[in-house]
Amino acid sequence: MSLFRALCAALMVIVCLSAAAAEQWPERPILVISPFSAGAANDIIARVVLDKAGHDMGQPFVVENRPGGGGVVGAASVSRAEPDGYTLLLAGASMSSAVILHKSLPYDTLHDFAGIAMLGVQPSVLVSAPSKGFKTVADLVAAAKANPGALNFASAGIGSASHIAGERFVLSADIDVQHIPYRGPIEAFADLMTGRIDFYVVPITPAVPMIEQSKVTALAVSTPKRSPLLPNVPTIAEAGYPDAAYLFWGGVMAPVKTPHNIIDKVHEVVQKALDIPGVQEKLTRLGVSPDPMTPEQFDKFFAADVATTIAIGKAAHIEPTE
Repeated sequence: MSLFRALCAALMVIVCLSAAAAEQWPERPILVISPFSAGAANDIIARVVLDKAGHDMGQPFVVENRPGGGGVVGAASVSRAEPDGYTLLLAGASMSSAVILHKSLPYDTLHDFAGIAMLGVQPSVLVSAPSKGFKTVADLVAAAKANPGALNFASAGIGSASHIAGERFVLSADIDVQHIPYRGPIEAFADLMTGRIDFYVVPITPAVPMIEQSKVTALAVSTPKRSPLLPNVPTIAEAGYPDAAYLFWGGVMAPVKTPHNIIDKVHEVVQKALDIPGVQEKLTRLGVSPDPMTPEQFDKFFAADVATTIAIGKAAHIEPTE
């Protein structure tokens, strides 16, 4: 009996020490792993927001780039990290895509991470070659239905945001078109402008200069609301295809067993940073719209995004490569 009491006392000491450590957190800088290359859209957004959030936290958020495997390398390193709040993940839509691109992953996508805060969403924009003469989504769909299999669309690679967004539109419109994957957006844009490619669903930021110079024609944006960067361009829902809506999102996650009070504290400072007018102005210029969520809502959003991406992958016959 005395041994049992001693074990219970030791356990209580451990619990109390853990709680005290969580209350004093953070006592040093917080590492945020970015599984993207420096300068990628989500990487830029995170640095804008977390720079301000660090001031409220009293310790800086240090963003470290660990690209590789389409985001898998960085995510895996965070899944293995101590759940003490000192290692976080800059998550994004690529985590959902990874599920359909890999036969197996070195982490459990839905159970190894805890949502903290959504940083925002970026619309993609459906653009076409000016030489094709499409002025509306209806024009494009009509041409595709009149010539099954004749039209094509570009992406920045299999499983990329532009690929998933494109397949979502194709399935929603029920059209028979060819997918042409490229090694990146530069090559895809070049062939779109020359007319070799009929349409392309691309993140809005690189598309805006091309649209303004009339090098490509904007037909619709993928978000439920119109983008301030392209206020005269209708949403894909307004064009009649609400199921084709696609969100290119970014957020902050933690290893799943991270204490709730730490998750709540990070959520609070990130949300405060997102409410700063100067931060909002910078994000607007990047085409980012706020989409505030509680940590619990973020978890549900992420699970739904993974499920939708899996369904699109099956319908589009996207096969895992490894």
